[in-house]
Amino acid sequence: MIVTGIEEQTKTKFKVYLDGTFAFVLYKGELKRFGIKQGEDLAQENYEKIQNEVLLKRAKKRAMHLLEDMDRTESALREKLKAGLYPESAISGAIEYVRSFGYLNDARYAENFVMSRKDTKSKREIKALLSQKGVSDDLICLAFEQCYSEDSEEEAIRRILRKKKVDPERMEEQEYQKILGYLARKGFRYEVIRHVISDYDKQSNCTLPCQSLR
Repeated sequence: MIVTGIEEQTKTKFKVYLDGTFAFVLYKGELKRFGIKQGEDLAQENYEKIQNEVLLKRAKKRAMHLLEDMDRTESALREKLKAGLYPESAISGAIEYVRSFGYLNDARYAENFVMSRKDTKSKREIKALLSQKGVSDDLICLAFEQCYSEDSEEEAIRRILRKKKVDPERMEEQEYQKILGYLARKGFRYEVIRHVISDYDKQSNCTLPCQSLR
C-alpha cells in the first residue's frame, strides 16, 4: 500500500490516505513510529498493527467514554464513532467490545426511553423518536408491551391537559376542537381523548403513576 496523502487535521492529528483512499487518522508521533511518509510503501505488518493496536484500542476507549456520557443505541454509537473517522473494522470491534460488557443494549435503552416519556407523549411520538435513534420495530413493540398498562395513554393525556391548564367544564366548542386536534396530532386516539375529557373531573383526582395502580 502506498501512502498517497497525509493531510493535517489539527496540529497533532493527520488524515492518512492509502492508494488514493482515506484510511485512518493518526497522531504525529504515530506517523513517525510506523514510518509513514507520503509516496512511500506502508508494510502490511505495520498496517495491521495500526488497525489492531492503535485504532481498535482507541475506538474502544472512545465508545466507553461516549456511553459513560449517556446511554445510546447501537446505531447512535456507530454514527458517533464514524463521525470520529474511525475505520469500519475498528467501529465494529468497539461495538462488540462494549456489548460484551452489557454497556450496549437496545432493548434496555428502548424500555428506559418509553418509561421516561410514556406519561407525556403518545406511542406514535415515542415510536418515531426511537426509530430515529435506530431502534428496531420489534424492540419498540417489546418496550411498549413491558411499559404500558391500559391506563398509560389516558394518564399521558391527563398530564398534558393539566400542563395546559385545560378546564373541560368551561371549555367552549372551539377550544374543545382545538385541544382535540392537538392531542390527535400528537398520536393519541380520538376515542381515548374524548373519554378522558368527558370524565376529566374524576380522573384528574388521580395523580399517581399508572404503575402504582396496577
